[in-house]
Amino acid sequence: MFKYSAMFSSFSVKDIKRAKEFYSGILDLPIKDSAMGVLELEVPKANNIIIYPKPDHQPAVFTVLNIPVENIDKAVDHLAKKGIRFEQYDGEIATDEKGICRSKGEEPTLAWFKDPEGNIISVLEE
Repeated sequence: MFKYSAMFSSFSVKDIKRAKEFYSGILDLPIKDSAMGVLELEVPKANNIIIYPKPDHQPAVFTVLNIPVENIDKAVDHLAKKGIRFEQYDGEIATDEKGICRSKGEEPTLAWFKDPEGNIISVLEE
């Protein structure tokens, strides 16, 4: 069907400079500038994730990036100190006062927040 050597993911932002400051400065993720004004989130042992500028960007209504962490409480506390505000949800994915959806069996423990462009990101405990 398809012949491929590798796949990668991408998502858009309106302001690429602001995205670079957020992903490298706030989240401490390795970023490299790439051709045509795009950014690459460098992912160890995998393909990089592309962040590209789109003037008419609309934030995704789903999680565009999942970041595994060893300890979700420490990660949430660390990011909150940097000004990250975690989303609060009710119902099946109800979050606690810190914004963490605690594991219920097979599901991971995770917390969601938004980048400056409104894209949804999660940290999830491995």
